[in-house]
Amino acid sequence: MNTSFNDSKPIFLQIKELIEDQIVNDQLKGNEQIPSTTQLVNFYKINHLTISKGINLLVENGIIYKKRGVGMFVAEGAKEKLLTQRKEQFLDQYLLPMIQEAKKLGISEEDISKMINQLKGSE
Repeated sequence: MNTSFNDSKPIFLQIKELIEDQIVNDQLKGNEQIPSTTQLVNFYKINHLTISKGINLLVENGIIYKKRGVGMFVAEGAKEKLLTQRKEQFLDQYLLPMIQEAKKLGISEEDISKMINQLKGSE
């Protein structure tokens, strides 16, 4: 787990995203228990309320669920739900602005495709 946080967004959102990343990357699977709030507090050395706020967002979004007295678990279908959400975000945050800028610059779809293939080849 990455233990460094940045100032670009609140820590509770970064905690939420770390857990989401673990689900998307199959480190946490459907109906699998996630670390407790106390374990996360001890690992990250941050306030209990900060961890709880991130966890509660995941519960509200149906990504994880709580079993009273047992712990928190990844909801069935959470990975698919997250992938759908992230694809929509990718479209809105990256592709749409890229296409709009390409249009302003007179860059064709073919040119964009060539640029993407060149970048993929240089990795």
